[in-house]
Amino acid sequence: MAAERARLEHLTKTTGKLKNRNNLLMKLAGSTWGASTNTLRSSALVLCYSAAEYCAPVWSRSAHTSQVDVQLNSTMRLMSGTLHSTTLPWLPVLSNIEPPAIRKKAVTDKLVEKTSYMTVGQSNLISLASPLLLRLTSRNPFFWTCNQSTSKVDGDWRHNWKSAQVVNSHLVCDPTIRQPGFDLSRQQWSLLNRFRTEQGHCGACRRKW
Repeated sequence: MAAERARLEHLTKTTGKLKNRNNLLMKLAGSTWGASTNTLRSSALVLCYSAAEYCAPVWSRSAHTSQVDVQLNSTMRLMSGTLHSTTLPWLPVLSNIEPPAIRKKAVTDKLVEKTSYMTVGQSNLISLASPLLLRLTSRNPFFWTCNQSTSKVDGDWRHNWKSAQVVNSHLVCDPTIRQPGFDLSRQQWSLLNRFRTEQGHCGACRRKW
């Protein structure tokens, strides 16, 4: 119980940091001029994602991780120039950044992989962790479900995209690569993405809203 309260406190503070950093990113994005998508992507990774993924293996299984995910979704909307009504699977594809859930799992797997180097093998890692299980309150520790294959990240992302029911999903063959138009100006890039997602400031969408 005390551990979960500590996680909630950390996530609340992280959410506040991300809100402030998204405000800085919003000034870079502008309305019609805006910085290039490459600049926004680099700034988002440095400002927002570095703070959001700090100590991710500790809190990634908390019930309150959605607080951080909401702010990261706002970050990706700023990068892609899409509206709030855009479906979530489109955001990582247009931003060329892995979905938050996959990134958090990759960070956890990387930690376990580093830990395994300190032992002679996976069996020794499990035996090393066994005494800890007696003190852990979690019934499903993260090191039982880790996947140490780095190529699994792109595979999970492709699988999630194929299984997602989003409009115009046929326009994207591979979600892990940068989509056409990534190097366009801010205004053209935002307009193109709104056509892709069929969400824009038009009469048809406003009637749906």
